Amino acid sequence: MDLKVAIQGIKGSNHHQVAKDFFGDNIELLECNSFDAVVDSLIVGTADKGIMAIENSIAGSIIPNYNLVYHNNIHVIGEHYLNIHHNLMVMKGRSFDDIQEVHSHPMALLQCKEFFKAHPHIKLVESVDTAETAKRIEEGKLLNIAAIAPKMAAELYGLDIIADNIQTIVNNSTRFIILKKQNKVLPEEEINKASLRFVTDHKRGSLATVLNVMSDCNMNLTKIQSLPVIETPWKYAFFVDVTFDKYEQFSKTKSLLEIMAEDFRVLGEYKNALML
Repeated sequence: MDLKVAIQGIKGSNHHQVAKDFFGDNIELLECNSFDAVVDSLIVGTADKGIMAIENSIAGSIIPNYNLVYHNNIHVIGEHYLNIHHNLMVMKGRSFDDIQEVHSHPMALLQCKEFFKAHPHIKLVESVDTAETAKRIEEGKLLNIAAIAPKMAAELYGLDIIADNIQTIVNNSTRFIILKKQNKVLPEEEINKASLRFVTDHKRGSLATVLNVMSDCNMNLTKIQSLPVIETPWKYAFFVDVTFDKYEQFSKTKSLLEIMAEDFRVLGEYKNALML
């Protein structure tokens, strides 16, 4: 039986590419309109695993997704980094001169803004997903609309790429997290990264004290993101990623943070993808 993997978007999207890279070809893809729907599919059991973009090297963190993972008690079991390539694609046989509008996800449009400054007659239109526009062009035989989408979308929907890598910044990478309803799927000796969430009190130096303890336990802090605690005005939770050499070091860190911090939770323990 194929693994059921939920993604935000449709076939041909960057999330689809991550699913293929991480799990291989023997998967059943569950296409979701939103990240909330990805999480819901894990909760009800229609999907075995989920994939969620969490941060981009240019645009930064996708803030709502941190709380989605935390509030639904979903666990991070892995991560994957994908270099993002934005390609301009049209119906087969069409050319650049035929384009009147370009449709894509707002982030893709933003990241290709400089390219279109030289073509002010082209209208940029936001859509829900990069690959969705490519599919719509193919299904509707849209002759004057182009899509910005991954190469995979052009292959799946039979479109021609008329300009590749049109993003303004060439080195554009997105980090995706792999999600599961249950935590930790790897043996301890293979785990060298973890995602944590905790709250500190309002005393001066509280966060610094926690970070110093992490440092003393040989944790390497790779990410810290603060978010308001919705139920308590002016109180903040911290989402933190750490890497480490030995699981024993992390175990010690967990024991100390359970004492020092409020609402401490391990969101996931997994392999550091940048060290593979």
